[in-house]
Amino acid sequence: ETVRNMDNQSISSTYRGSISFNVEPFVGNEESILDSCPTRALSATKDNEQTTIAVDHGKCIMCGYCSQVAPEFITIQSKPASPVKIKKQLSEYSNSHIPSEKSFEEIGNELREKIKKMFGRSLSIREVDAGSCNGCEIEITALNNPIYDIERFGIHFVASPRHADVLLVTGPVSKNMEIALLRTYEATPGPKIVIAVGACACSGGIFGDTYATTGGIDKVVPVDVYIPGCPPRPEVLIQGLLLAVDRMITNGI
Repeated sequence: ETVRNMDNQSISSTYRGSISFNVEPFVGNEESILDSCPTRALSATKDNEQTTIAVDHGKCIMCGYCSQVAPEFITIQSKPASPVKIKKQLSEYSNSHIPSEKSFEEIGNELREKIKKMFGRSLSIREVDAGSCNGCEIEITALNNPIYDIERFGIHFVASPRHADVLLVTGPVSKNMEIALLRTYEATPGPKIVIAVGACACSGGIFGDTYATTGGIDKVVPVDVYIPGCPPRPEVLIQGLLLAVDRMITNGI
């Protein structure tokens, strides 16, 4: 992609999806890399004088500071991190392999078939803003625009949690939203799936775990699927929905 500045000059720009490690073993000052991360998403372990750097995608906000400190080892790639069912799977190591991703249409069509088979109707979603900056809401809203149009896959948003199958929750859960989120969860009929959307919902993100926040959705209600990103793209959101429906099928719901 390219964007233009105020002087109408082209500037090379890449959509930030997630950080990527160089395949070569890391050699250098790992402390400088770890200190550069504002959300403490990076960690390091040593084994036989070899250092392995790990990133927790549930905390990473893709600020790019780590790649500025060690550009030969860490780069910002356009491919986003994938949703997961278990929180510890959000961590990726410098020697791990990134799985391939399907297109939006492939995921959507697969999701539509599973929704039809399991529910015999559409999948209903209630979105809950638990104190987010509204970055994730913008991407969630994009799911309904003419480009993505997720209703064609049998998915629609509802106003009441009593009509919902899935709770799509954003934000680190501010103290003022804690009770509201819990009541929304209790009002949602079972079986229900809770999806944490974005770094804030997964771990507290840039807000962390402070006097004003709980530090993530799973501190208040059980979470079935974690979608990393700051914010996650619509393609990743629908991938997370597919993972949620798969979890329902696996659990025999």
